[in-house]
Amino acid sequence: MNYLNLSKHICGLDEAGRGAWAGPLVATAVILPCSITEVEQLAKTKAKDGKLLNPTRRILIYQALKKVKAEIWVEIISARSINNHGIGWANKEIFKRLIKKIEATEFIVDGNLKIQVRGKTHCISSVINADATIPEVILAGIVAKVEKDTIMKSLHQQFPRYSWCNNMGYGTKTHQEALMKYQMTYYHRSIFVTSGLQKIMPVSLDI
Repeated sequence: MNYLNLSKHICGLDEAGRGAWAGPLVATAVILPCSITEVEQLAKTKAKDGKLLNPTRRILIYQALKKVKAEIWVEIISARSINNHGIGWANKEIFKRLIKKIEATEFIVDGNLKIQVRGKTHCISSVINADATIPEVILAGIVAKVEKDTIMKSLHQQFPRYSWCNNMGYGTKTHQEALMKYQMTYYHRSIFVTSGLQKIMPVSLDI
């Protein structure tokens, strides 16, 4: 395999699950040792925004990343921490935790967040739509989605009533109906659920 001898190590970062009603926020970071084309050739599929790929294609790309020995890091912030500190805090904190433990010459985060990490702030950039335009960020988004979906499928085994294996924690109609019937679990984001359901009908839920 023709690996690139890069003097500049770009680390792409993205998250999955920011708008979900249940489950953790998951973020990943990826540094490529080769071109994204080689990853796509191994996966036999085109890499693009993970939300536009079906689960099978996301997994194929993740497997290809492992084959080329891409550097991959995963960070998780629980629903409980999101309830305690808010999603805004979680969205910044999760990227800070990743950047603190990674050595790279440039960090590119999807979105428009202002992230400061001592000694590294000067090499951190937030780019809107980076998950559709920058290879390392595209791949980080795909990995984050695979990791988040894996967690939700596992939690579904404990709480099958909420159909997390299908909705991955998002506020689908099935999820809403289950919440109104069974209320929340430890893994629900209380503010998300309450505000989401109040748009349908005034409710009072206990977590």
